[in-house]
Amino acid sequence: MQTFDVVIIGAGHNGLVCAGYLLKAGYSVLLLEKREIPGGAATTEEALPEDAPGFYFNLCAIDHEFIHLGPVVDELELERYGLEYLYCDPITYCPQADGKAFLAYRSVDKTCAEIARYSQRDAEKYKEYMAFWDTLTQAITPVFNAPPKSVVDILGNYGLHNLQDLFSLIGGVDQALDLIRTMLNSPQDTLNEWFETEVVKAPLARLASELGGPPSQKTLAVGSMMMGLRHNPGVARPRGGTGALVEALVRMVEDNGGVILCDQSVEQILVNANGRVEGVRVAGGQEYRATKGVISNIDAQRVFQDLVPTADAQTLAPGLAERLDRRIVNNNEGILKIDCALSEMPRFEAYNHQDDYLIGSVLIADSVDQVETAHTMPSQGLIPDHDPSLYVVVPTVMDPSMAPAGQHTLWIEFFAPYQVKGAEGTGLMGTGWTDELKNKVADRVLDKLADYTPNLKESVIARRVESPAELTQRIGVRKGNHYHIDMTLDQMVFFRPLPELANYQTPIDGLFLTGAGTHPGGSISGMPGRNCARVFLSVQEPLKYNLKEAGNWLKDRFKSVASLSR
Repeated sequence: MQTFDVVIIGAGHNGLVCAGYLLKAGYSVLLLEKREIPGGAATTEEALPEDAPGFYFNLCAIDHEFIHLGPVVDELELERYGLEYLYCDPITYCPQADGKAFLAYRSVDKTCAEIARYSQRDAEKYKEYMAFWDTLTQAITPVFNAPPKSVVDILGNYGLHNLQDLFSLIGGVDQALDLIRTMLNSPQDTLNEWFETEVVKAPLARLASELGGPPSQKTLAVGSMMMGLRHNPGVARPRGGTGALVEALVRMVEDNGGVILCDQSVEQILVNANGRVEGVRVAGGQEYRATKGVISNIDAQRVFQDLVPTADAQTLAPGLAERLDRRIVNNNEGILKIDCALSEMPRFEAYNHQDDYLIGSVLIADSVDQVETAHTMPSQGLIPDHDPSLYVVVPTVMDPSMAPAGQHTLWIEFFAPYQVKGAEGTGLMGTGWTDELKNKVADRVLDKLADYTPNLKESVIARRVESPAELTQRIGVRKGNHYHIDMTLDQMVFFRPLPELANYQTPIDGLFLTGAGTHPGGSISGMPGRNCARVFLSVQEPLKYNLKEAGNWLKDRFKSVASLSR
């Protein structure tokens, strides 16, 4: 039986980030990963080795924005371990069925010039709109980078520029109330308030809906931040794919003495007679002891419903498993993922094709109504494939290293139901998804994309289609939700996953949570891992940790004052 200070369940990027901080603080750490490789939803793999050797695919996550709002890359020295980010510019391209096209650059001014081709008013409003969301992002970024219940940590993250942004937003009472109203609103209502043309509203609605709901969803207005982040700090991808981030994290963890074991599916969290976590048991019966704590990188629902013994859960956290089951809301929306190996680049000939347009993401969003349908039908168990709205990336335009010379990869995200209505009890895990169904849907998705890029079908060398049920099975999420929990405002910050679990701690002594199901949520950020490590360290060594944090805060404040005085 092997013993470590800390055992982390799951070697996704947040688990690896958490491990990095704990290792640097002097703790011994073991990460247990159920798959044959670490990374969770952040892998890059040669997924079609027989039909398309040499083509590497991002099997889930691809565009990185949130990680650049925090210090993870710098603090863990990931560039020293081989991580190199490539920034997209242009950032977004959205050709539409009526012949118009939205083209956004990292520069807001250049984007406004493109919008002015269709509406001078919307170009001017876009500049104001992005200034608002950029200010809001800077004002709330300190909250992302701290445990949500730690007032001291949150305040400690606020520099003078963050405070200036915050005060400029809240101003007087009426301005503060208007900001709250905006946050409670839907992306659709917010976009209608600001813009008049579909060519602007449709792609912004599509990006806002990346948080997992239709544009009409109240409390999802914060999704409008998704476009703002593309301008600042920018949307980037690691050279070599998302998996290159994981590779750098693995090198960092191992360089600091951490141990990563794959093909190790945790089946039970071990709790001793005193009600304290003491380790885990994996499939096959092997046990690993943890003297300081166990940290779960998988969602709280599965932790308390599947991994913690029922008797322990009922005694130490009475009612929690049921609250997690009934209180947390997931809307049945999953991802049908299509990866293609291509002999040539898709060409949007009817839209004045330029290769550079494909550097960022390509959105198929002809109207807000189309996007609404694409995100409403999955919640009803229906597949919105009669007129698909898509998120498309051709990663090899910016990073040719991911395919053989002159050839390309294609990444397509299509929102689809996890549980197909009328097909309960059939298909994979009873969801209704079969190989036949997923391929029929993929055919219709590619037909839609081929309406814009006619050379697409002839260029497909091979393809891989993964249904929402298969994605669930592969990366270990619950019911197809790659965010673990929906990202609506009522399930964010100190409500994520529940108020009593929001600070990464649980009612069971020594058991902590991290990952997408904790603050600040899904996407590639590393913030849940970093924040959880901070809570863990404050529990283990409260005096030492708080003195160190106070020193860092004073140092940062002196730097801020010095920079203003220049």
